[in-house]
Amino acid sequence: MLTAGEVAGLIAATGWIVLVCVMVMVLVKLARLLKETTKAVSDLNNRLAPLLDDMSVTVNETNRQLIAVEAITKDVQQVSGHAAKLSAVTQTIFTGPLIKVSSIGYGVRRAIEARRRPGSRARAGGRSR
Repeated sequence: MLTAGEVAGLIAATGWIVLVCVMVMVLVKLARLLKETTKAVSDLNNRLAPLLDDMSVTVNETNRQLIAVEAITKDVQQVSGHAAKLSAVTQTIFTGPLIKVSSIGYGVRRAIEARRRPGSRARAGGRSR
């Protein structure tokens, strides 16, 4: 039969064997995880470089388009300023004389009406006061 020390040694050895087996399984799973992670990072790296190149091209093209749009907006702003000035000049040129012509026409019409009716001077004078 086995002595108490031998049984204790046998239990300890069995415990160590079980512990080593568990540790080996954990290390094997960890190795698989690291292998898959390395593969995923490698795939990501292979896909990332072209994506960054495309993004750089897109950003450069966008900057170029923004410069063109900025030039267009400056031109539109300049044209709208010229249109506002032209509108003001047109208003000054046409509205002043138009009002004067209209006033002269009204005065001439009133004068003609006053000459056609005898005695309308008194009424015309009374109305204007």
